[in-house]
Amino acid sequence: MDYPGEWLLDLPMLAQDYLSWSRQMTGLLNGQRGEWSAKWRMMCEGLDPLAPADENRLADIAAAWTDYLHHCKQQGLHFIQPGRFVLPGDMAGAPALQFFPWPDVDAWGESKLAQADKHTNAGMLRERFNYYCEKVVKGFYKNHFLRFDRQIVLVDCLQPLNSGPQAFNDMRLALTQLMQSFHYGQRTLFRRLFSPVIDKLLFAATKADHVTIDQHANMVSLLQQLIQDAWQNAAFEGISMDCLGLASVQATTSGIIDVNGEKIPALRGNRLSDGAPLTVYPGEVPARLPGQAFWDKQGFQFEAFRPQVMDVDKPLPHIRLDAALEF
Repeated sequence: MDYPGEWLLDLPMLAQDYLSWSRQMTGLLNGQRGEWSAKWRMMCEGLDPLAPADENRLADIAAAWTDYLHHCKQQGLHFIQPGRFVLPGDMAGAPALQFFPWPDVDAWGESKLAQADKHTNAGMLRERFNYYCEKVVKGFYKNHFLRFDRQIVLVDCLQPLNSGPQAFNDMRLALTQLMQSFHYGQRTLFRRLFSPVIDKLLFAATKADHVTIDQHANMVSLLQQLIQDAWQNAAFEGISMDCLGLASVQATTSGIIDVNGEKIPALRGNRLSDGAPLTVYPGEVPARLPGQAFWDKQGFQFEAFRPQVMDVDKPLPHIRLDAALEF
């Protein structure tokens, strides 16, 4: 069963109530997120939590929050909640997707906001948040996870490296939040909600064909750093867990080129945007979580490649897809 990562990232919402989730979401609105959410924050000005619910206004503000999430995704960020807002599926336009975090919990006070009944602005948003968690998030996982005994989590480490420190740190935050919910022990949220029988967990660093062969080990090492806490927890609980780099369709070929008498590894392929042939060395993937020195030199830049032209009767080339399927 394949499912969007955006839906997976809704799982941490189940451990929160509306106000704690609101605090977390608004706490992220600094730097570029603050700029991108300016319209949403402006539309929230003067919104009275205890006034009778104005459904049209709430829908308009929810649309602005959705636009903000779409922009975050376009800019390479990963911690996007609620995930269904950017990939609604058959829920597009449903009232269940017309809510947003309360913009100023501290200004009103949690006790006052908690008193808002369901017919007020804050109360209606709280009810929709609760419905989303109970029916949409829990419903999705109960319908799918109960049938799983193993799981593969695909992680794109390269795009955040390409985008810069904010995108990378956002991916790290998303994984951290997810892993806090994704423990499989007897007393964890995941176990209490879904009683899963998952006993094997594979984390796969995708786009292995976008870096040279000598960087594959670094890419896997970086992923291991990102999920270190989950790795330790899984080992404690007796769950088989592994990391590898893969490409489901290998779009490049590896080789060696001569640059001023020096032999360096390189990739050959056709650029996705226009099909132009390229021979490139994308750069080094850090084996550990990158520090400021890495971002200062920003020596990593990968291109997106289109799949190779293959004869109809030939199998598509891949990198370690067979190992992932055998896991």
